[in-house]
Order: sequence, then C-alpha cells, then structure tokens
Amino acid sequence: MMKVLVTGGAGFIGRWVVKYLLGRECDVWVLDNLSSGRKDNIFEFEKDPRFNFVEGDILQRGLVEELFELDFDACLHLAAAINVQESLINPEECFEVNVRGTFNILEEARKKDTKVVLISTCMVYKKARDGKPIDEDHPVCPLSPYAATKLAAENLALSYYHGYGLPVAILRPFNTYGPFQRTDSEGGVISIFILRTLKGEVLKVYGRGTQTRDFLYVEDCAEAIVRTALSSRVWGEIINIGTGRDISINHLAELIADDSQKIKHVPHIHPQSEIPKLICDHSKAKRLLNWKPATSLREGIERTKEWINRSGEAYLTKTTNYRIY
Repeated sequence: MMKVLVTGGAGFIGRWVVKYLLGRECDVWVLDNLSSGRKDNIFEFEKDPRFNFVEGDILQRGLVEELFELDFDACLHLAAAINVQESLINPEECFEVNVRGTFNILEEARKKDTKVVLISTCMVYKKARDGKPIDEDHPVCPLSPYAATKLAAENLALSYYHGYGLPVAILRPFNTYGPFQRTDSEGGVISIFILRTLKGEVLKVYGRGTQTRDFLYVEDCAEAIVRTALSSRVWGEIINIGTGRDISINHLAELIADDSQKIKHVPHIHPQSEIPKLICDHSKAKRLLNWKPATSLREGIERTKEWINRSGEAYLTKTTNYRIY
C-alpha cells in the first residue's frame, strides 16, 4: 500500500489516476485549485476512507510544504497550465504554474525523498520525421510558451535526480481523450467533435486538417502513470506514452461525423505553434513498465460518446483559465 499525492487530481487525467490508485488500495491525497478540475470529477471517491481532497494551488508554497509533512511515497504531478493559446497571450502565468509550481513540488519532495512522476507533453517534440514514430531521443522544438515551460519543468526535475538523487521520472503522454474531458478545452478535439455531432452541429477543423495526432485513451494513460510510480526501473528516465498510430484531424472528423457535409475548415487560431505530425514510439514504456495501450481509437470514441450521452452538455463546459491538466 502506498500513500500518494496527486496534484491536479480533480482534472481530466488526474481523476482517472486517482481511480486507478484507489483500485490498488493506495491512500490518495488530491491537491487541486478547481480552476479547471472540478469536484464532480471526484464525487464517486468521496466516501472512500482512503481518499482525501485538499483545495489549493501548487503555487502556495506553505500549503505544499504542509502536505508533504504527510510523508508520501510518491507524488504524481499533473497540475499545470496546458492551454497553448493562453500561454501565447499570458506566458508569465504559464511560467509561474509550470516552472515555479514544479519547483515547489520538487523542493518539498527533496526534503522527504518522495518519488516524483512529472506529467509532461508530446508538444515538446519536433514533427515526426518521414512518418516515423517519435522516440524519446527525437529532437525537441518548443513552439509555444506552454511547450517551453513543460520542457523547462522536465529539465528542472532531471536536475533534482542528477543533483540530489531524487527519484524522478518524466512521462510525455500523446493526445489523451476519453470520459470526463471537457469540450471547452483546447486539446479535447474528440469530445468536441462528438458533442457537436450529437447536437447536429458542424465540426470545425483548424487549417487544412492534415495535421495528425496519436490519440491515447485516458484509462490507458492513467495506468501508465501509476505503473511508473510503482516501478523501480524508471528513475531519471523520460518515457513516451502513446499508441503508435496517428490519424489526421480530417479523418478523425469523418470517423465521428454522421454527415461529411457537416465538416468545415476554419482558420487556425495559432498556426505558428502547430505540429504537423505526431506519432508515438512507446517501446520504452513497454520495456520499462510492461505497458502498452489496450483501447483502440474506435472503442475509445464509443466509450466517450456513451459518457457524453449520459452526462449531458452542461457537465462538459466551464469558463476557466485552464490551470489544471
């Protein structure tokens, strides 16, 4: 049994991480400021005696210090500013959350020798070369303050591994989707397309729609995160999490839409930060974590569609500044 802190645990990916940890009989503390995460996401856990929720921010150094007095076995650090467009508008806030917030976590973890799993992003990479999957040695090229601050957080975390011997691992998930993903967030293209299709609305595709993404179902992502926390082979490593298959946004829209006539191309809101091709090489995750994705894109889309049908539109939107992963 482990005692685990999950920052951003009321967010989309975070709540699935919490669910997976509780299923393994871990004691779980969630730190979330609810600026993007929401209590509805974690409502089902509230009666579990192993679940604890703290409303607060990773920028509150005193609160973070107080929490780490609980002597966690691991901290799964998902709290972050993740909106690319917002990072271009307000890079300072993105820096504060992603770099200073990560510093706060690392400093307290160092004092207690707490294992840290930092959730980064595939957006740090250059485009895939000649259609080949991207491995962890692929060149990085941050095209936005968001990507740059995530890369800075990675390097900061690795410095704590090399400089202090702190057990740190970094995961770079590719485009994650599934139930509990909101439809007003930038990365939620599958949820957005599904909701628009159910409402009979037009699917808006940015640019030419030829950009490709490797879509990872959220429960597979959560399993990889928890496996990392439980492993002894990952410290000091950067690990990709994805499926190894990509799809263009055009083809994704055609897969989800009931009527191809309801697909419309619109100008890209931030073309300068668009990566034209992303496809994951997850062989390192298979080797170190004995992990591979279990959910096909079609199956994941169907599960997401079922959840959206049950939940309704009101659950899926919320005015926010996108502060939690």
